[in-house]
Amino acid sequence: MDFRNFFSELKRRNVYRAAVGYCAVSWLLIQIATQVFPFFEISNATVRLIVVVSIAGFPIAMLVAWLYELTPEGLVREENVTPAARRGIGRRMDFVIIGVLLLAVALLLFDRFRSGGAPAKSIAVLPFENMTDDKENAFFADGIQDDILTSLSKISDLKVISRTSTLPYRGRKAGKLREIAEALGVATVLEGSVRRSGNRVAVNVQLIEARNDRQIWAERYDRTVEDSLGLQGELSAEIARKLRAKLSPEEKERVTRKPTSNAEAYALYLRAFELEHRPDTLLRDYQEAEELYRQAIALDPEFALAHAHLASTSAAIFHFHEPLVAWATKARAEAAAALRLDPNLGEGHFAQGLCLYWMDENYEAALQEFGIAARLSPNESDISALIAAIQRRQGKWEEAIASYERVEKLDPQNPNIARNLVYTNSGLRRWPAATRAMKRWRSLAPDSLVAKIQAGYLEVAQGHGTRALAGVLAAIPPETDPDGGVSACRWDVAMIERDFDAAEKALRNLPLEALDYLNGGATPKALLLGLTILARDGPEAARPMLERARGEFAVAAKAAPMIAESHANLGLAAAFLGLKDEALREGRRAVELKPIGEDAVDGAIMLCYLALIEARVGENEAVIARLGQLLQTAGAVDSTFYSITLADLKARWVWDPLRGEAGFARLLEERR
Repeated sequence: MDFRNFFSELKRRNVYRAAVGYCAVSWLLIQIATQVFPFFEISNATVRLIVVVSIAGFPIAMLVAWLYELTPEGLVREENVTPAARRGIGRRMDFVIIGVLLLAVALLLFDRFRSGGAPAKSIAVLPFENMTDDKENAFFADGIQDDILTSLSKISDLKVISRTSTLPYRGRKAGKLREIAEALGVATVLEGSVRRSGNRVAVNVQLIEARNDRQIWAERYDRTVEDSLGLQGELSAEIARKLRAKLSPEEKERVTRKPTSNAEAYALYLRAFELEHRPDTLLRDYQEAEELYRQAIALDPEFALAHAHLASTSAAIFHFHEPLVAWATKARAEAAAALRLDPNLGEGHFAQGLCLYWMDENYEAALQEFGIAARLSPNESDISALIAAIQRRQGKWEEAIASYERVEKLDPQNPNIARNLVYTNSGLRRWPAATRAMKRWRSLAPDSLVAKIQAGYLEVAQGHGTRALAGVLAAIPPETDPDGGVSACRWDVAMIERDFDAAEKALRNLPLEALDYLNGGATPKALLLGLTILARDGPEAARPMLERARGEFAVAAKAAPMIAESHANLGLAAAFLGLKDEALREGRRAVELKPIGEDAVDGAIMLCYLALIEARVGENEAVIARLGQLLQTAGAVDSTFYSITLADLKARWVWDPLRGEAGFARLLEERR
């Protein structure tokens, strides 16, 4: 057979056009069936039939195209069609094919943008309403919502908005659903309510297409607590089916797996989960959650999810509050237990990653664990945020910004993401970008004192003075200062303005003996009082207070000899006392323990400490060279007196010993 003649004959008989047209029409019909039929409750069997018939009909259609031509008079045998008529038929077929392809493109665009640009397979699970008379059981409604959200987040074919971004919409007002969906960037919303009475639980859910506020699906479940333990898996699988999201066999197994068979353990777990995920990261909440998780595990030692969250809670206590060996040991043991019980538990790998990141500072190993956790739970924004934080510590500041911006899509209402963008852009001294992120942070957390104060410090860092920060602090009631951080900021502003009496007053009126100011734990009030007296009255008057602070820092350094911040603070206190050898020894030890090459965030801060120590003990040539480098170093920016920006060097009193140095003046002039 001469294949060249055969293919020419296929072209002459319009078989090619027929094949393209058939495939285009079949594809369009299949898309219409999959997109439209579910809305009319037409079964999936009908969709499958259309697919099978389309495939089976292809060879028949090609045989017909070989033997016949479609003319205005109907099907005519190929040999009875004139060349001119065949050319006209070909042109008409071209127009039909183009029309079908345009319809197909329109359908794709409609499916992609039918919800204001949100992907069709996207969902937000709003906080469930607690219908129980006993308001103490509100945690149960939150727990059911969290369980459903966690299960949905394991489905890679869905975009699932995080818990943090949906919390502000608790008790939403009717008629606001479309605006909520647009703010969150989703096409569908799940709402629900929970009523618990004794051992029975009633759960009502409805899945709503947000653009039209149209109910896609609704169901009511009335069960015993024991029978409700697998409810989140049933709901997630049904929601995925309604949204036509594909589940791999592994995803289906993970989604539908019961976390425990013990109802009492499950109730304890739900209560602990709510405490663990409160936004303020308070020690008392973590401690209560830790106790409840332990109780749940005592009832069901095979409860892998409880082991994983106990590990995460212990790691958080270590990282945010008490860097003690006991918490690190518990976190590691519980993470290992969770993964021993379930090697494919995303929460277990997440906890393991926290241990490697926060305790071992093994960033590569932590990234590997977070990578596994992200594969198992692709919609968990906490994982992506921690990956971004590690990238920043690795000195990959640009990648960190890009990662945080991606996290925003899964967690668009999370003020902590905006806060990290403020911090990261500030670390790069990109003030316009930091200001934009700050506006977003303020809009997401309008009542946050931290956001208001940091907005003031951003103005200070840009050289705009202390007016904005002082205004924020003046508006805060004196009694609103649980950890002394507000008073420390008042002291800081007064010291920048050289109003030493106001600085002392800010501290004398505070009943606390330690404040939130320096890195590495609470700052002794004695240090700040001593510095105020030092700046106003000289070294001899300040010595008693500074010696007291130095003693406290020495105890901390002895208790945690491998913690860089402890040595940095001790070195700083020694420097203000004029103890040059001790100050330099401790400052250099801090840099050795936390080198910038291994930690671009805290390593930069340790170099800032060392620079200030050098300035205070008269190492002028060394410090001027170091300051020149730090002004170009990412991360050497903070809301304290060791921050290295041009504005800090010009305004802060701690750098006054360098004012008469020609090299220092030249540095400020060159970097202006």
